[in-house]
Amino acid sequence: MEFLLNRYRNLTVLLVVILAQLVLLAYQVKSNGEVRLIRVWAVSAVTPLARVIEAGRSGTVHFFRDYFILLNVREENQRIKADLDRTKMENQFLRTELSTADRAKSLAIFQQQSPSKTIAAHVIGNTTGVGAKVVIVDRGTSSGVQKGMAVITPDGIVGKVTGAYPTASYVLLITDPSFAAGVISQKNRVHGTLKGQGYSTVIVDYVQNEQQVQPGEMFYTSGDDRIFPKGLPVGEVTVVRNGKSYKEIFVTPSGLQNGLEEVLIVVEGVHMAIPEAPLPSQPVHLQDAPPAETSSTEAAPAQPGGLTTDADRLVDHYRRIGEAEKHVYGQSAGGAPNYNIHLDPNAATPSPVASPAPSAASAAPVTPPKPATKNP
Repeated sequence: MEFLLNRYRNLTVLLVVILAQLVLLAYQVKSNGEVRLIRVWAVSAVTPLARVIEAGRSGTVHFFRDYFILLNVREENQRIKADLDRTKMENQFLRTELSTADRAKSLAIFQQQSPSKTIAAHVIGNTTGVGAKVVIVDRGTSSGVQKGMAVITPDGIVGKVTGAYPTASYVLLITDPSFAAGVISQKNRVHGTLKGQGYSTVIVDYVQNEQQVQPGEMFYTSGDDRIFPKGLPVGEVTVVRNGKSYKEIFVTPSGLQNGLEEVLIVVEGVHMAIPEAPLPSQPVHLQDAPPAETSSTEAAPAQPGGLTTDADRLVDHYRRIGEAEKHVYGQSAGGAPNYNIHLDPNAATPSPVASPAPSAASAAPVTPPKPATKNP
């Protein structure tokens, strides 16, 4: 058998193929299919590979498309960011210009209202000295500035001129350790010396421990230093405590609280009075009391003479009896009045009314209550 298969192998394969073809044809005829089975098998074999190829192609296309879209989005974001940064810079510039205009307006108003003669100056720089608190302003001797002149703002004092040049001047700030000025407290009129410490707060020295200085109290220039006119605000007291010899008083300068860009140089100073301290409590406005509500029911008629209580009516009754009996309370002469008489309540002047004859039940004498000794 094996010999025959080996010898007729090709013929055997041909017969098997023909037989398989006949079987397939018979199956196709029986199933009434219009598509050949070989085509069905071919399509079924190729479809998975085609699906894989199409997925790779579409993924590649979408990747490159999204990449270029992202490039465009990034460029758009960069352009929008640049526009936003430019808008922020313009807003900052406008705010700076508005703030500068407001400060210039404040300086102009203060110059008009201040009795002292001043000139406005801009801060253009500061010195490089270690620990020095000195700024440079754009006014000098050509504008009438001299060494020793006071430098202020509408909020308070700033410093004094320590060097004057033709077009610029050096200003020593009140926070410099070498600065000193005479000051006086607003409430208790305590004199002291203002000194800088090298940072944002200053101290008031040479104030005795027995003198009264309170936190929140304002200090003003006293004019004793012959530099600052009297009556300029210096700052508010933040800390007060007793020291070994003098009080330790820390003050926050009011002239440096809003920055330092524009200042006023006092060319001719005029002393002013120290303003009075504000009252600790301000009056409070209160509305009038609301009208009394009337009851829906008719109110009881008022008693004559404004009598509203039983005690008032009893006192009035005794008074009328005393007037009718010509009796003065508090005097023992004449005996007690007759409290059993009947009075006419509608009579203008009290007059006794005849009392009815006493009945048998009331024949016994009635002891009247003891009248009050105080004349109504």
